[in-house]
Amino acid sequence: MSDPQATHLSDYRPPAYRVTRTELTFDLDPAATRVKTRLHLERHPEGEAGDPLQLHGEGLALKAIALDGEPLDADEYALSENGLTVHRVPERFHLDTEVEIAPEANTALEGLYQSSGMYCTQCEAEGFRRITFYPDRPDVMATFSTTVIGDAGREPVLLSNGNPVERGELPNGRHFVTWEDPHPKPSYLFALVAGDLKKVEDTFTTLSGREVTLQIWVEEENLGKTDHAMASLKRAMAWDEEAYGREYDLDLFMIVAVNDFNMGAMENKGLNIFNSAAVLTHPHTATDAAFQRVESIVAHEYFHNWSGNRVTCRDWFQLSLKEGFTVFRDQCFSADTNSAPVKRIEDVSFFRTAQFAEDAGPTAHPVRPDHYIEIGNFYTLTIYEKGAEVVRMLANLVGEAAFRCGSDLYFERFDGQAVTIEDFVACMAEASGLDLTQFMRWYDQAGTPEIDAFGEYDYARGEYRLRLAQRTPATPGQPDKLPLHIPVRLGLVGTKSGRDLPLTLDGETLGTDAVIHLREAEQEFLFTDVAEAPVPSLLRGFSAPVKLRFPYGREDLAFLLANDSDGFNRWDAGQRLALLALDDLIAAHRNGVEKVMDTRVVDAFRSLLAAETDDKAVLAEMLTLPSEAYIAEQQPLVDVDAIHAARTFVKQGLAMALRDDFLRVYRENHLEHSGGEPYAPTPEQIARRSLKNVALSYLMAIEDEEGIELAREQFAADHNMTDVRHALTLLTHSSRDEFSEPALRAFGEKWAHDPLVMDQWFAIQVTRPQPDALDRVKFLMEHPAFSLKNPNRVRALIGTFAGQNRVNFHRLDGAGYRLLADMVIELNRLNPEIAARLITPLTRWARFDETRQALMKAELERIRAEKLSPNVYEVVEKALA
Repeated sequence: MSDPQATHLSDYRPPAYRVTRTELTFDLDPAATRVKTRLHLERHPEGEAGDPLQLHGEGLALKAIALDGEPLDADEYALSENGLTVHRVPERFHLDTEVEIAPEANTALEGLYQSSGMYCTQCEAEGFRRITFYPDRPDVMATFSTTVIGDAGREPVLLSNGNPVERGELPNGRHFVTWEDPHPKPSYLFALVAGDLKKVEDTFTTLSGREVTLQIWVEEENLGKTDHAMASLKRAMAWDEEAYGREYDLDLFMIVAVNDFNMGAMENKGLNIFNSAAVLTHPHTATDAAFQRVESIVAHEYFHNWSGNRVTCRDWFQLSLKEGFTVFRDQCFSADTNSAPVKRIEDVSFFRTAQFAEDAGPTAHPVRPDHYIEIGNFYTLTIYEKGAEVVRMLANLVGEAAFRCGSDLYFERFDGQAVTIEDFVACMAEASGLDLTQFMRWYDQAGTPEIDAFGEYDYARGEYRLRLAQRTPATPGQPDKLPLHIPVRLGLVGTKSGRDLPLTLDGETLGTDAVIHLREAEQEFLFTDVAEAPVPSLLRGFSAPVKLRFPYGREDLAFLLANDSDGFNRWDAGQRLALLALDDLIAAHRNGVEKVMDTRVVDAFRSLLAAETDDKAVLAEMLTLPSEAYIAEQQPLVDVDAIHAARTFVKQGLAMALRDDFLRVYRENHLEHSGGEPYAPTPEQIARRSLKNVALSYLMAIEDEEGIELAREQFAADHNMTDVRHALTLLTHSSRDEFSEPALRAFGEKWAHDPLVMDQWFAIQVTRPQPDALDRVKFLMEHPAFSLKNPNRVRALIGTFAGQNRVNFHRLDGAGYRLLADMVIELNRLNPEIAARLITPLTRWARFDETRQALMKAELERIRAEKLSPNVYEVVEKALA
């Protein structure tokens, strides 16, 4: 078998034929579903007369084919493993095909498959070709009519895109429903669901007064877990009308919860299919983080109705056109709905840990890649999260009013079309009058830009000179980089007053908070009339996705932590201060010298705990140390054991020095001690729980007897899953097995019936820092609740261990690497998409010591020796290149 071949952006050509209408009939059967398709086709204006018709298709058994009603002879078409070619076709015609597929055997969960006896689809990116022969590309947009036939007993509910227009009974206990979607869409947005489902229904009245029916379809036992998703949907619909002027365009909007799903959710037109983990919530089963995640994902998929569905991608290289823009939209929605500073801190914390690592690894790619082997591998943090940061920069560059005008122009000009990133940016340039030519480099250059900054205050002249230099490191296939247009938001905080000083640059008064524009490799900015020596507050709000280096002293960072008016930069100053202390301790561990706690970190935390604050959620973030993964990203070579030891030492040092403060904070924010108000996922309650649980984690870091008792009480109180899970995690991660084992057993027995809660149970155990974690993973793989065929189970058990338990995954005997490689090899046969995502920790081998490098590379070589799917092949080849 030849190696999979790459697809290149430069090779894009319009399709030879386009589909104007698609008519589908599904006769459902687990082993032999029949799909009849009528395609109304016409030659594309750029196509040439005599071009053959080429349709994609994978794993389809062709039963019949006819052109304009006439069956085709065998010599008039050709079948291959990748599709169907009809040699001669007229300018305008219809093609009828009938194929047979086996949903019950589809473990890849792409195309039409079964989940817990329910039929469902996943067609993005290229799943529709597993359903029928079709030009399965996003620039082919057609209206769809879909008739679904199923067993009235087994599949009483038959759903597809659009509005239901006909239904009826058929012989032999079967029935049908026909759905009509009037909006042209690409095949990746097709959806079908059939099974024994129950609905929760509500309505939403649009700005123009139309009433839209809202339905969430779930299995009967989950009816009580949909309230939050429904409320989130209605908030998102109202927000999109207000923020972007976008109304919903059908009479019906549906969400379906599916247990077996490769992604979080899918924005299929009018029929969103969700991983059950992304839609079901209840205080007893879901944490605060889960409630917020559901709200965000529901909004994200709804927002796609315009940024992705009504206006879609010309080709998959433009994926960030819909995903980056929509992530930005859902981030803004969540910031408006909850705590804006905390949302920004959470997003950037995740981004700097995970996306920076992607940029520094062998699979680094631009926001718009120029080639791929398997498009499924490009649903990445770079496409989504960095894409969102690029849109955020764009919004800040052009300004709020121009960004709204540009968005309106984009939606109106390209409604019903498949377009490119250039089309989007051109609308912003037209609305703002700005030249965004240089800004486009953000889409085409891979890697994380780095800014070296240096500041100097002239006391005699009252001037502050700021020098900035940018560079972007080489990435695979891109050794040389050009300067980017980087917006740097900043303030100057006076060391005497502790306040933001007025900014005057080139004679222009900018207020106390401004954006300067770094466009050259090096630039200098001179601020005049600076009344006192300042400490610069740079990159406020993380105004660009870059790494910033400035020679802050520890006193400078402590000063900013106490005085900066920008909430994000206050948090970041604390992170930087902690990182400096951690660097000292990592070096001490490596050199075998005694570790000493930096008292400046203790003093800074003491001040935070003592200060009066209205924003408990931000305080909780400030009191949280950088994660081991983020610390690793700051090191030239990752020393797993030294990082773990250093972070543990700092946490224990803070806990011992500030024990009474943490105990006070815990008690002050323990909701059951202040009236016992019922659980609600409100920003106020979430903030108090977050702060309380951070305090408890410090007390448990030293296994303080009072802290242990508080954790046991919190677990036993069973007030809400946020507190129960946090307490169980702390007990399980402690050395006190006499407390943790009974709690784990009780939790597992109580929730054995709920797969999503059992996912939490798996994750808690496999993140134990104790050396038995790997043995627990192997033991839990035999648990009745675990299945390699379910992506959620795989992510909870294997993915969590490999991605979050660094000290045990990176064991020096290589046992963690062998386990992951074994799972990747097995999943490559079952579900290549999940296998390719799971392999990521092994691809970062170059960041580690020689021993671990050799062990990780050996496992990658072992994987490469297998017969690999294109998904896994591409990742392994890049990792070993």
